[in-house]
Order: sequence, then C-alpha cells, then structure tokens
Amino acid sequence: MPPHIVVAPMLVALGTILAVLGLRSARAAQRAVSVLGGAVYAAVVGLLTWRVMLSPAEPTPLVYQIGGWPAPFGITLVADALAVFMLVIAAVVTLSAVAFSVRFIDEQNQRVFYHPLFHCLLLGVTGAFLTGDLFNLFVWFEVMLMASYVFVAFYGEAPHTAAAFRYLVLNVIGSAVMLLAIGGLYATTGTLNMADMSRRLAAPAAYGVDVAPVVGLSALLFVTFALKAGLVPFQFWVPAAYRSAPLPIAAMLAGVTKKVGVYAVVRLYFVVFAGASLPTEFGPISGNSPLAFLAPVLFAMGAASIVVGGFGAIGQSRLDGVFAYSSVGQVGFIVLPVSFAAAAQSASFRRLALAAALVYALHHALTKSLLFLSTAAVRGAAGTTNISRLGGLAAFSPALGGVFLIGCVSIIGVPPLTGFFGKFLVFETAAARYAAAPGLVPATAIATLLAGALFTLLYASRAWVRGFWGEQTEAVATATLDRGQLSILAALALVVLAVGVGFDPVYEFAEAAAEAALDRSAYVDAVAPRGGGGQ
Repeated sequence: MPPHIVVAPMLVALGTILAVLGLRSARAAQRAVSVLGGAVYAAVVGLLTWRVMLSPAEPTPLVYQIGGWPAPFGITLVADALAVFMLVIAAVVTLSAVAFSVRFIDEQNQRVFYHPLFHCLLLGVTGAFLTGDLFNLFVWFEVMLMASYVFVAFYGEAPHTAAAFRYLVLNVIGSAVMLLAIGGLYATTGTLNMADMSRRLAAPAAYGVDVAPVVGLSALLFVTFALKAGLVPFQFWVPAAYRSAPLPIAAMLAGVTKKVGVYAVVRLYFVVFAGASLPTEFGPISGNSPLAFLAPVLFAMGAASIVVGGFGAIGQSRLDGVFAYSSVGQVGFIVLPVSFAAAAQSASFRRLALAAALVYALHHALTKSLLFLSTAAVRGAAGTTNISRLGGLAAFSPALGGVFLIGCVSIIGVPPLTGFFGKFLVFETAAARYAAAPGLVPATAIATLLAGALFTLLYASRAWVRGFWGEQTEAVATATLDRGQLSILAALALVVLAVGVGFDPVYEFAEAAAEAALDRSAYVDAVAPRGGGGQ
C-alpha cells in the first residue's frame, strides 16, 4: 500500500466539504453524501490503521511528503501508531455524530451550512493529528476552530452569541500566543519540522542551537494547548460553548476536538522537546528537560480539573450542563497520567502511564458522545433537557433508557465497560507511582482520583434516577421518540460494550500508540529530515 494513503483521510474530508456545498439545493442528496463522507472517512482511517499497525509487509510509521519536497523543506504528514489511534477516535465519533445530525438538526439549517462546517471541523482535526510540522499544526487548529466558532453561535440567540464571542476571544488570544511561541522556536532552532526540531534540540552544538529559550517557548505552547483542552484554569469557556452548540456538535467537541490539545501536548513534549537537555530551576520545578516543567504543572491542572468539573456537574439542572461540566473533570483523568509519564524515570512506567491516558481518552470520547447524543434524543422527544421536567423516561422508552444507562455506568467505571478499564489503568498508574516513591504528590493524586470517581457516581446517578426513573412527567408523557436516532444510539452503545468486552486488542493498540509517543528516534528516522532548514 503506497504512503499516499496518509493523506487520504484529509482528502475524504475535503472532498465531502466540496460535495455537500455543491448539493446545498438538493437536501436529501446533501444529507446522504454527508453521512457517506463520514462512512468513507471511517473506512479510510481503518485502512490506514491496518497499514500502520497490522500490515504483514512492514507495520511502520508512514510518512508522506507533499509535492515530493523532503523534510524539513516541504510539508510532512506522519501516520504513526499515536496519530492513527487518535484518528480512530475521531472516525467513530464523527460517523455517529453526522448520522445523528441528519435526524436531529432541522432541515433548513442542514441545507445552509451545517454539513460543510461539520466536515471542515473534521478536516482540521485530521490535519492536526497528521501534520509533521509546527506551523501546519497551527493552521489545522485554526481550521478546526473556525468551524467550531460558527457552531457555538449556531442557534443565534443571545446566550449562544455571548458564548461564541467568549469562545472566539479566548481562542484568538490562544492562537496569537501559539503563533508567538512557534515563531520563537523557529528563530531558536531554525526549523518548524517536528522531527528536524527534535533532532536539533538533541544535538544543539552540532546545529548551533541555543536550547535555553525552549523551556519558556514550550510553556507558551502548553498554555495554548491547555486552553484548547479546557483544563483548569482555562475551562470557563467549555460549559457555555458545549451547551450552546447543537448537541451532535457538543459530542464532537467533547469527544474529538478536546483531544487535539491533549495530543499536541504528548506529541510535542515527548517527541519534539524530550531530547533537549538543559537544567531547569524555577521554584519547585527542576530537572534537565522541558518535561520537568510539564509534570508538576500538568498534575496541578489535571487535579484541579477533576475537582472543578465534578463539583460543577453535580450542581447542574440540565442534562447537557451536567455532561458539559463532566467533560472538564474527565479531561483531568486523561492528563493526570500524562503528568506521571512526564515525571517518570522508568521507560516501562512512562509507557504504562501514557497508555492509561490514551485508553481513558478513547473511553471518554465514546461514552461522552453517547451521553450527549442521548441527551439530544431526550430533547427531541420531550422538548427539554431540564432534569426536573423529566422522569419516567425508562418506562417511556426502555431502549433509550438502556443506552443512557450504558453511558452512565461506563462513565462511572462499572466493568466490563470501557470506563472500568480507563479508570482502572489511571488508578493503577497512581498506585504504582505511590509504591515507587511514597509522598504527598502520589497520595494527592490518589485522593483526587477517588474524589473524581465519587463526583462521577453522584452526577451520573442523579441524571439517571431523576430523568429515567419515577413517574412520567407531562413532558415525557407527551413525548415522541425518533426511531432513527435510537438506532444510532444503540449502535454506539454496542461499540462502548464491545470495546470493554474485547479490551485486550484495544489495550495493545494503546500501548503501541504510547510506545510511538516515546520512541523519538523512530519518529525522526521515519521522517528522515535532511540537512538544512530555515537558517
């Protein structure tokens, strides 16, 4: 299979954008092509995953140099195990969300701009996962964000416009900071290609690179990625944006775009900056690598996200508000093991911690998408997501109650669902960290994770008991459920079940992705940047 397949997911997303734009006057055809585009995207990602992970010929990272220009002079796309792991997450959530959108969004809004923007969002996400250079990472971030700005303001009322404006201002500031950091890194290293930058930072004397500014510049990049991921203290845009966007888009924002920030942190710190060696002394932060800066900062932000998101979710009166705040807390479960990996000296523990983070990211994407789409089905049927106006939904529709229950018990962490394995691995890394070096930090981590698990149990149980048990309210008694939406939810619930029941290959995939994130030499050798650069 030629390396050109690396660019295929981006071409599918781009081709779908053009096709649905051309079909804006043929409503049924536009919707069919949009869903077909999502299905073809999933199929292409499956082929790419097979080629990178399972091909008997040579299961290695695939590199595609656009236009035939070699790295670091041209634009490089890289599909290694980490990139395809994230693409698989994007493909599953995208196919569910676009199919659900066809049944949930009113026809007028679908015809005008919904489907082109949906696939524009997917194109930005795909480019961010595959790009091999920093400037194009910035470009694909912007493509993704431009589509999401419009979706947050989609319904056009005052709260939606206010949320979109807040989202826009914060992300424009974040983008300016990111561009400033990228410019500084280019001035420092003379290249924007990630593999070439990694190679130069690992041997600064050979390339005349001053490594000292890298810690500060990488910190600027980290602030941007933390903002995109919605980590505390940059979480305040998340609840309003998720509640304002159409619920299938909220599933995409929580399940896919939030992961782009986490992916960027892992890719840059463990591949690009990990080779740099310089003493870092700043208060309690000390070490010989930018990872020394990352570990304590990411730990504090992850722990705070778990607490703030959990408290916020418990106090919400609407299902979409519960799951919006829940996303803030759940991303803390993802980044906490990443902070363990950054602080680790053992290669095996670092791989375990990153694999735990990736498994939790997969679990969160699938489960939170199921819960947001279930909330959309509830709104479509009963006309409200206010928990006090719901009740008896399980008796009204046992099937809807069943899929919502699967989402709730998965996010709580009940075996054998994906959430159990995600939480188990995160707790295992914290326990292993404590066993290796008992102290305040690992003890705080375990206590915070237990508190986060308790918060999750409380808000998920409250949503289920008050919304789906008891007497039927007037809104539920007069509700009408869309069977097409229910079929999509059932399919996604089966995926959540299947990933949990057949977890072994999923964990092997996550381990391979973690190994790819840590094998800096393999990444550099695969891209094979030649001499030269920007200076």
